[in-house]
Amino acid sequence: MMSCGCIVIQEMVEGREDLKAKGRAAARVSHVSSSDSNGGRCDSCSRSRRRCKSELIFPIYAKPNSVSGKILDFAGDPIWEAVKSEAKTEAEKEPILSSFLYASVLSHNCLERALGFVLANRLQNPTLLATQLMDIFDDVMMNDKAIQRSIRLDAQAFKDRDPACAQYSWALLYLKGYHSIQSYRIAHALWNRGRRILALALQSRISEVFAVDIHPAAKIGEGILLDHGTGLVIGETAVVGNWVSLMQGVTLGGTGKEHGDRHPKISSGALIGAGATILGNISVGEGAMVAAGSLVLKDLPPHSMAVGNPAKVVGYIQDEDPSLTMKHDVGKDYFEHVAVSITQDRANGSIKEE
Repeated sequence: MMSCGCIVIQEMVEGREDLKAKGRAAARVSHVSSSDSNGGRCDSCSRSRRRCKSELIFPIYAKPNSVSGKILDFAGDPIWEAVKSEAKTEAEKEPILSSFLYASVLSHNCLERALGFVLANRLQNPTLLATQLMDIFDDVMMNDKAIQRSIRLDAQAFKDRDPACAQYSWALLYLKGYHSIQSYRIAHALWNRGRRILALALQSRISEVFAVDIHPAAKIGEGILLDHGTGLVIGETAVVGNWVSLMQGVTLGGTGKEHGDRHPKISSGALIGAGATILGNISVGEGAMVAAGSLVLKDLPPHSMAVGNPAKVVGYIQDEDPSLTMKHDVGKDYFEHVAVSITQDRANGSIKEE
């Protein structure tokens, strides 16, 4: 707490082992400023007024404003505490699921081990036993601070942006979009450790079970929403930034048999609509929106709206990043663009009047 009465947002440096606990987790936290006679406010006050709506609704894990990221200084693990509380409540409501909820959540001492149990039981087969997978997943997640942070920020993204995900525990237990992105994170860690055959085996199994095919070498940020996930394909050299939302059927692919860097780069805050295809080593700018069913073959500027096959920029987004608002409608700008295009085509004789 600052002298002005503001809640401090503490800088979180990647790779840092711990954060000093200075407060308790709360379901909602309001930003409070002092009302002293001078009416002065610190810099934190002015910055908070520019924060997006999603941060104010879900303040536990705030959207980062820099590469290092920022996180509200809470004690404990509020998402894990919420998952346990939700599981207890659901077990009381549905006794038939009490054994499942105990085995999946309540018997574990942290989110990492609960997630490892869920994923191992989803991905097991006669040659990849659940017990073996649990040991592998436990070794990766319990020793990787980046994954520990990402699985929480992803859970926050699902609860924030998907109206069908009313509780954190639903993402953990039932949503295959969440399962597939976390399975990818483990495969990616194994790939980077040099265990590439095991990573590829996991990729194959993830594709079979979840119908999501993400190459373990692809680089994906945190705070990711894979809504539904079915049919999603992300290639080997693709890069996806933080706070991106990807709908079902999205393809981030190459354009041929060339080697090297050949897949798209999706910047932070972008929203890629259902069935959109983005091909080649091209860039989708920060906060851009690609409409459902579009085919993108060229770079898209930041905060642009791209629609069509091939996709064309039809306007620009003025508000919050579309990945956070989840607004897929192209709005007035698109229809004005269509009207102008039709008028020009008629003038050029491309469209014949009947």
